[in-house]
Amino acid sequence: MKSEDKTMKKRPNILFILSDDQGAWAMHCSGTPELYTPNLDRIAASGMRFDNFYCASPVCSPARASLLTGTIPSAHGVLDWLRGGNLDGEKFAEQGQENPYADKYTNERKPIGYLDGQTAYTDILAENGYTCALSGKWHMGDSVRPQHGFSKWYTIGLGGCCYYHPDIVEDGNITVEHGKYVTELFTNRALEYLDTLDKEEEPFYLAVHYTAPHSPWGREHHPEKWIQYYEDCDVASIPDIPDHPDLITGPVYGTERRKENLRGYFAAVSAMDEQIGRILDALEEKQLAEDTIVIFTADNGMSMGQHGVWGKGNATFPMNMYDSAVKVPFLISYPGVVPAGTVCHGMVSACDLFPTLLELTGMGEQMPEGLPGRSFATLLHGTAEEHEGEIVVFDEYGPVRMIRDREWKYVHRYPYGRQELYHLTEDPGEEKNLYGQPGYEKKALEMKIQMEKWFLKYVNPELDGTKEGVTGSGQLCRPGIHADRPLVYPPVGT
Repeated sequence: MKSEDKTMKKRPNILFILSDDQGAWAMHCSGTPELYTPNLDRIAASGMRFDNFYCASPVCSPARASLLTGTIPSAHGVLDWLRGGNLDGEKFAEQGQENPYADKYTNERKPIGYLDGQTAYTDILAENGYTCALSGKWHMGDSVRPQHGFSKWYTIGLGGCCYYHPDIVEDGNITVEHGKYVTELFTNRALEYLDTLDKEEEPFYLAVHYTAPHSPWGREHHPEKWIQYYEDCDVASIPDIPDHPDLITGPVYGTERRKENLRGYFAAVSAMDEQIGRILDALEEKQLAEDTIVIFTADNGMSMGQHGVWGKGNATFPMNMYDSAVKVPFLISYPGVVPAGTVCHGMVSACDLFPTLLELTGMGEQMPEGLPGRSFATLLHGTAEEHEGEIVVFDEYGPVRMIRDREWKYVHRYPYGRQELYHLTEDPGEEKNLYGQPGYEKKALEMKIQMEKWFLKYVNPELDGTKEGVTGSGQLCRPGIHADRPLVYPPVGT
């Protein structure tokens, strides 16, 4: 059955599951045998797994905003993870004191609608009869206020939380739920939504945004059964190599932190997978599976020892663009449209999700003009391996920009460098930087020119990340709106 046949009856429901800091490698079905992820494998077996899906920025808030708006960070203005503007710090000061995570609410003043005035694909879905429900992390500004088409809103105040002490946002209030595992809370609310959504005549978009497997990874933060499951796992598939010279997250090599980090990270993934299984079971029990597009992906990638890096793009300073940081999992199931058990090797960007969802729901004609992405719906039939035309993906993180095709990757750091050039067909592990070496000057220049032409086309000059003080240590405000505050803090350790 073709997708247009389905939309003639009723537009498909959409279950969109988003994880936090999960590399494309971090699933059993993508080649990490130690990881127990039967339900992610289940989605892959019932549909398609992409092995070349790239985020728009290797850190959470910009990557999430690009997924939602289809624009690049230097067009929507979320250039780093949001350290401020998530909530009213004065109003919720008491809740901040109860929340043991990170720096609590000390950087919060007033909420900022970073994406106000911009079009999200959920806006278009809602305008066309979809009920849009969120259960999980937002972290794109003003977390307490439902926005962009969402009529059901259950999230957390900041971008992260202690797994057993989440600061839950609901009905304009924040309550710290001590002793309750946040991954399970998000699932419970998603299941409650399903109980009401499946009774409605109109289609639904259900977003389940887990905080897993984002840190913290201490054994006290995750169910003991999963900590025990990985207690004696040597994780041979993850390299045990010296720390990257630019690593700013503290020493790991030769310490117990490697075991602790991997055990906690893997436990968080498996605990999330277990909860995803509950949602998949509910879809089947309610006989919704046949009419629901199920998508699983992550905001950004994650290095857990690859290249000697422990973290994402901002685990190093200057920030990095390794594939382990920019490549994310992407699974999609849609019975009758996406052939089961298939793998797509085409190169796809997170900015392509917006036009793809509009096409799959029969609303392609409502695609806003000027977006950089293009629909990959043709790839979902399993008959095509690539987009038509040029196959290139781009990434940015403040002053760091990347262009990548199947054979080459070029990374440019404004204004001073260090630049990188990798011949990926010969060096898939990105271990030999060819920039500046004899014989490669022309290739580096060609890729730089191609990259700069592309960004010139899609950047908003007023929000250009290369012109702002983005260091990877968090964004405090929207560029240009608070003259008394810097955009970001200096990098950690300076």
